[in-house]
Amino acid sequence: MLTAVVNLFFPKVCYTCDNELLDFENYVCTKCRHDLPITNFHFDNNNAVKKVLYGRVKVENATSLLRFENKGIVQQLIHNLKYRGFEDIGVFLGEWLGNELRTIEKYKDIDIVIPVPLHKNKLKKRGYNQVDKFAQEIAKALAVLHNNKVLIKVTSTTSQVNKKRFARWQITNELFAIEHPDQIENKHILLVDDIITTGATLEACINVLNTAKNVKISIATMAIV
Repeated sequence: MLTAVVNLFFPKVCYTCDNELLDFENYVCTKCRHDLPITNFHFDNNNAVKKVLYGRVKVENATSLLRFENKGIVQQLIHNLKYRGFEDIGVFLGEWLGNELRTIEKYKDIDIVIPVPLHKNKLKKRGYNQVDKFAQEIAKALAVLHNNKVLIKVTSTTSQVNKKRFARWQITNELFAIEHPDQIENKHILLVDDIITTGATLEACINVLNTAKNVKISIATMAIV
């Protein structure tokens, strides 16, 4: 009864189209969910995400849940996550991807899930890392650790959103560092981010994580451009 009263005055709406959700719907309405461009990359390890990083860094497995298109439904979803404070979108996408990954053999030896970090100044301004709840839900589905303290961003950069693709390549390993590397030694890490474009950010993170002893790294993102 209490839930019904709350929904009466504060109705749940779809995070993409803003229409009111039905009682059985969560986060995204049925129509919008059916319209989301799903990749199914994790069922094929020789996929576009892995090819982005081919010859640059070694990754065990790689996937993106959705395809990102300018002015498309995924752009709206991630914009609402990053800039409108709708953190539950990270929960929604993390639950979705995590439940699929736990059925796939090559993801069953993941030991720890680590989100790509924000610089402390951006984290303070935004109030949250848009990737963190995504990472938490994947870790929960895989029944493994989530750690957002080991990998840190030490250099602040401007937003990547409006940069040309070439400019994104300028990201260097000096942007990131690891603290307490002993916490990830001998572990298979799932590194997660919101969007992969050129792969420069993930490459920089992987190079830093590889300074720890005997690590394996897989990657998962919400979307691929």
